[in-house]
Amino acid sequence: MTEPSASSAPPLSAAERAYQHTKAKILSGEVPGGRLLSEGDVAAELGISRTPVHEAFLRLDAERLLAVAPRRGAAVLPMAPDEARDVLEMREAIELSTARRALAHGAPATAVLGPLHANVEAQRAAAAAGDVDAFVRADGEFHALLVAAARNQTAVQLYDLLRDKQHRLRAQLLHVGAEQVASSLADHEAMLAAVEDGDADALCDLVHEHVRRHRGIL
Repeated sequence: MTEPSASSAPPLSAAERAYQHTKAKILSGEVPGGRLLSEGDVAAELGISRTPVHEAFLRLDAERLLAVAPRRGAAVLPMAPDEARDVLEMREAIELSTARRALAHGAPATAVLGPLHANVEAQRAAAAAGDVDAFVRADGEFHALLVAAARNQTAVQLYDLLRDKQHRLRAQLLHVGAEQVASSLADHEAMLAAVEDGDADALCDLVHEHVRRHRGIL
């Protein structure tokens, strides 16, 4: 029996397309907090009716990314400073815990180091090209790889729950200026070196300083 290919997967519904399209714009910062969104404008962008856009807006309202007002459209909810600090606090707690577990027996295997090296190369390429959006994506993947290296599925699942909030916060922080991208890249290169050395103390110090610097930008 032939397995279905990826190309044979059913197409996304109009509501799902509207949801993913709008959510991506919010998380990337393309549509900033406080901006009003129109169902009609999104429908026109995607070539669909307003009904599925309305469904998408209601989902985003439930996720606290939009505030839908009847007959007035929807406003993008900004990430409050307290929420941003909470996200950084939980992120640091998970990353510090998994860093020690990942390096409990020294440097990890090539299967862990290989993807980290490839990711840092992708970060360098994005930074050199001035592609902040690509850097934001690679930045998030780098930290997720570090967490996954501990092989603690509960930690991975908890970290994944923060994914959207972290992506939005990273986009906000890294779009401040080119120096923020350069600083984050340098931090990640140092973290990779600590992983290669199997130095958990150094890695934890770097993670703590990395998060502290982000707090200072808020």
